[in-house]
Amino acid sequence: MGKMSKASVRRSYKDSLFRMIFKEKRELLSLYNAINGTSYQDPDELIVTTIEDVLYMGRKNDVSFLIEDVMNLYEHQSSSNPNMPLRGLLYIAMLYQGFIEQNNLDVYSGALLRLPSPKYLVFYNGAKEEPDRRELRLSDSFVKQENPPVLECRAVMLNINYGHNKELMEACRKLYEYSRFVETIRGYLGTGMKLEAAMDQAIEDCIRLDILKELLLKHRGEVKQMILTEYNQERHAKTLLEEGRRQGREESAKLLQKEREESAKLLQKEQEKNAQLQKENARLLQKEREQHIQTVRQLLLQVLKLKGLAADSITQRIQEEQDPKLLQQWISFAGDSDSAEELEERILHSNI
Repeated sequence: MGKMSKASVRRSYKDSLFRMIFKEKRELLSLYNAINGTSYQDPDELIVTTIEDVLYMGRKNDVSFLIEDVMNLYEHQSSSNPNMPLRGLLYIAMLYQGFIEQNNLDVYSGALLRLPSPKYLVFYNGAKEEPDRRELRLSDSFVKQENPPVLECRAVMLNINYGHNKELMEACRKLYEYSRFVETIRGYLGTGMKLEAAMDQAIEDCIRLDILKELLLKHRGEVKQMILTEYNQERHAKTLLEEGRRQGREESAKLLQKEREESAKLLQKEQEKNAQLQKENARLLQKEREQHIQTVRQLLLQVLKLKGLAADSITQRIQEEQDPKLLQQWISFAGDSDSAEELEERILHSNI
């Protein structure tokens, strides 16, 4: 039971400061107007559809709402994530499911259902440099590309770091204040100040400058806990990235070593195979040479027999000789010799 309570407390702090600010209808409507160039005044025209108990990677989805038949999904990200379109698709599918159930619609009906159009925005304020506006597409994740893709989900990522999207910041005061507050904390961190001290100093500065003043006065401790959690998550993500890189380097080294060992084994097998082939070729050459010598020897003995020169001493000398060139020379001698004595003399003094 104790573990459950502790987990619940940790989970409650997963809400981001961005979500805390813009879950209020009045501020959310102001942000919507700034993005779309509209001038809605009544916050009740906006119907919040955020699914509160849905978690992704330990965080709640930020906020979703209906207005003028548009299903808006707003997400805040402190790190650049190319998979936001996939996350949006999954969350939008749940929003549509809720819309169908709340309005008692029948997906098996013969009539075409009328659904609100989806609009998906990602508000980015991470440390990685990004343009003011960038579009991410689900189809970029597909292994096999089709044109047009069968399924698509587009996420428009807006950079809300201080100094970016100035027109948007001017049109939405709370978005500007949020950006300024985060930048103030980062500024103090950049001087080497510890996180908690940087937060305290940034809160004091922003209260004095009327930046998120009411929120910081009323929820100072909760805001600090949210920021602490967000920075810990960011640090954890960097640690995981470093560990992943280290493991990747180790795996690459192991793979390279394995490839070297396999190459050495293949080289050794190839060398052994070549040595065996050379040995076999030498054996065949020797056999051919022996056969050639035997053929020349037999021919010489036949010549001696025909001329009556086959003395025992000559025959023995012929049987001992292993040089085919000498044997061929002796055939010539046998043809020119008139006696066994003459032939033996010439054989004994022959040299190639």
